[in-house]
Amino acid sequence: MKLVAAQRLNEQMTDLLIKKAGEHYDIDLLATAPDNERARLLENADVILAMNLRRDIREEEIPLLKKTRLIQITLAGADIIPYARLRPDITICSNGGAYSEPIAEHAIGMMLSLARDFLPLHRGLSEGVFDQKTPHKMLAGSTLGIIGFGGIGKKTADIARAFGMKILAINSTGRTDRGVDFIGTLSDLDRVLRESDFLLLTIGLNNRTRNLIGERELNLMKPDAVLINVARGDLIDEKSLYDHLKANSQFKAGIEAWWIEPFNHPKFEVHYPFFELDNVLGSPHNSYLTEGIYFRALDKALDNILRFARGEPLKNVQRREDYL
Repeated sequence: MKLVAAQRLNEQMTDLLIKKAGEHYDIDLLATAPDNERARLLENADVILAMNLRRDIREEEIPLLKKTRLIQITLAGADIIPYARLRPDITICSNGGAYSEPIAEHAIGMMLSLARDFLPLHRGLSEGVFDQKTPHKMLAGSTLGIIGFGGIGKKTADIARAFGMKILAINSTGRTDRGVDFIGTLSDLDRVLRESDFLLLTIGLNNRTRNLIGERELNLMKPDAVLINVARGDLIDEKSLYDHLKANSQFKAGIEAWWIEPFNHPKFEVHYPFFELDNVLGSPHNSYLTEGIYFRALDKALDNILRFARGEPLKNVQRREDYL
């Protein structure tokens, strides 16, 4: 079988690809191939390995994927795939769980920073204000709601447990083998919103979850709740969040995933002045970016590609109807 690596790989990643998959596949590197060779490589590809399919394969090249049976991306999110332009019989797999550990640490860091008012207190010190009266919010004894109990959610729950937090989780099945205080589905969202002191969004973006959190949902949350989004900006209605934060100074938000980001847009942009608010903490969607992370993500994606070669069940298979 032919495996075409469409994403650009460094030398170490190329060595891993050949060492791990070379026994089962003939491997071609699309990113370094001459332009006059790209069409031939894509026409003969049984499996495509990519990071951002919209960038790694040119729009006019997608019809060339006539033999392709599997597209494996090395990113965890699958909302960036042009599903409508791909043959319906192509299996598409994301790389869920590949970035769980660094993102979970980032989520906990945001929770701590907001609970402890690190930024406002630091700014106050710089202006000569020595505030020893404002109380902090404790993680210990608090309730953490996790919307999207996959790899990132589970890793965050493990750390939160060490702080003594209660865990309310939501996933697609309402079942888990992890020790949680509650597990449900999106039909239980209102309960989790009402009971959570901290709410973490790690769920994938699709037709069912776009604008999952809007004005109604924000008003269901506790007045002093902390909302953390490390998934996708469009899970939250931007205007509703800004209005809620501006009107409720005790409510706080840590925003790692934004609505308009350079990854799929020309530039970073917000439509409301979030950075004028003291109850907002932002980061530039880089929580995953730790040393060696792309190598580890490739390693995990290749495990799935090897399952395909051996005829074993695949992980993180995407449902087109969730995106079309």
